[in-house]
Amino acid sequence: MAYAFGRNVLLNSVGFERLIDAFQQLETGDPASRAQTYPPYNIVKQSENNYLVEVAVAGFKQEDIDITVEGNKLSISGKVQANATGDYLHKGIATRDFSHQFTLAETVVVRAADMVNGLLVIRLENVIPEEKLSRKILIGGTAKHMVDERLAA
Repeated sequence: MAYAFGRNVLLNSVGFERLIDAFQQLETGDPASRAQTYPPYNIVKQSENNYLVEVAVAGFKQEDIDITVEGNKLSISGKVQANATGDYLHKGIATRDFSHQFTLAETVVVRAADMVNGLLVIRLENVIPEEKLSRKILIGGTAKHMVDERLAA
């Protein structure tokens, strides 16, 4: 395997194969890996473990939008029902079908989804398992004698 970013990064890394594969997929120029621009969206970090994905969905109803999580992929799609009445003199609000995919970390879970003021707001939480939190390891200690003190951040 040839890595564009060099072999040295792999010498100190364990278990990052999925991340490396994701970077390689971005390098290939695969159309599915390109950033989508419609509808516009924000990713907001509210706190250390809480995030929001905000998608501008003006013109869409709740039943027009589908949100699914499969593995580490969050998929949001919108399919507008064609019920245009009258002749538009100007149509500046785009209401075309869309699909967005976001890759979530293994510890991120979707907590809720709401529509607020023309925005689809999806609440995410990074739930770090207890065994993944920092702890101090005693040298020469056995599993019974390990100190499980959290390091002050």
